[in-house]
Amino acid sequence: MAVTGPVALVGAGPGDPELLTRRAIARLRAADLVLYDALVDVRVLRYARKAQRFFVGKRAGRHAMTQDAIHALMIRAARRGRRVVRLKGGDPFVFGRGGEEAIALRRAGIVCEIVPGVSSAIAAPAAAGIPVTHRGVASSFLVVSGHDEATFDEAIGSATPNRTTLVVLMGLRRATAIAWRLMNGGWSARTPVAIVADATTAKQQVWRGTLDDLSEERVNVGDGCAGTIVIGEVVAVGALIQSRSAEAVALRAERKVTSCL
Repeated sequence: MAVTGPVALVGAGPGDPELLTRRAIARLRAADLVLYDALVDVRVLRYARKAQRFFVGKRAGRHAMTQDAIHALMIRAARRGRRVVRLKGGDPFVFGRGGEEAIALRRAGIVCEIVPGVSSAIAAPAAAGIPVTHRGVASSFLVVSGHDEATFDEAIGSATPNRTTLVVLMGLRRATAIAWRLMNGGWSARTPVAIVADATTAKQQVWRGTLDDLSEERVNVGDGCAGTIVIGEVVAVGALIQSRSAEAVALRAERKVTSCL
């Protein structure tokens, strides 16, 4: 009887390789084949030294491989006894189509392991000093995909304007339309907004403004980057945290200079 190899759906985290989990690193080191997505930092692949590595990512409608083809490749490799890692940015079950891949593997009788990853839905705001919840400001947050208008409208229907933090993934191309949709739905034009681009990497950029700024395209973020939009009063809390952090750094520097005199 042929022995099938296991397949691990592995979350690569939000960008910084140091945010990989220990289990993710172990699965990469043991892998014979790694199929990785567009948002995976190539430095992560150094852990898969003995594996074949294939890019199967999708960005803004450009597909290196169809989803059905990815399923077939994983199943074929596993049936040949190879250890397969399907490497996805963030967490495999947060807008990563990991559920579809897990179902396809189960139906084919392939052992499938899920290795959670740190999702950019939480890591990107945190990297910018923004808490997605804060006592007295926001007690809940909603993570929503922004690339499809109908899906976005349905998702935010239950969100209370200015009381819930919205975290929008894959929404930069529709940022202006998203801002107008929220203001027309009762959100204040002065609601704080942040865009965290290339979060947790050396190229990270953070733009801060309001829904009104976003609606009028008064945004300064580089083109072609991966970005997370954070909408709600917690953005103002994050600005306070960042300003206090800057003050603390300046104070430590001043003390260090004084001690050297």
